Amino acid sequence: MKDRSIYRYAEERDLPALTEIYNYYILNSTATFDVNPVSIEQRRIWFSHYAPDSRYKLIVAEHEEQIIGYTSTSKFREKEAYAQSVESSIYIHPEHQKKGLGAALYARLFEALKDTDVHRVFACITLPNEASIALHTRFGFQQVGRFSEAGYKFGEYRDVLWMEKAL
Repeated sequence: MKDRSIYRYAEERDLPALTEIYNYYILNSTATFDVNPVSIEQRRIWFSHYAPDSRYKLIVAEHEEQIIGYTSTSKFREKEAYAQSVESSIYIHPEHQKKGLGAALYARLFEALKDTDVHRVFACITLPNEASIALHTRFGFQQVGRFSEAGYKFGEYRDVLWMEKAL
C-alpha cells in the first residue's frame, strides 16, 4: 500500500489536532506522564519553541487533510552544556497505529536533524512498550538506563527506559 500522507513542519493551525492526539495519550496511555488533559492555549506555549531551522523540530503527518501523527525534538535539559542533546517524542493517532507511520515520521525527523548541531537524541519510554522500543531500536537507539518506578499513573508506579542515538 502506497503511503499517501504528507509530511511537513507543523504550523499553528495544527494545534487543535496535535492537542487532541496528545490528550488521547494523557487519558488512555502511560506514554506520557502528564495526567490532566492540556488546552490548546497550553499547547501554544509548547509549540512556540519549535522552528524548522532549529534543533527543535515538530513534524506532522497529514492524510486527507487530517493530522494523524507527529514527532518532535525538544530540549533535553535546561543547562547550557546539554544544548546539543535533544529528547524525541512521537505520537500517532490511535486509528493510524501499526501502519508504519511511526517509522515514516522518524525517518523524516532524523533526516531534518542532519543539518543541525544535535549530537545526541534521547528517548524516555514508559514500560512496558515493546512497540516503542522496537521503533527506537530500528532507528539506531541503544538502551542506556532504566529508572525503576519513576512515575505514578493509573494507580501504579511505572518504570522508564532511556535510550540514546548518536548523530
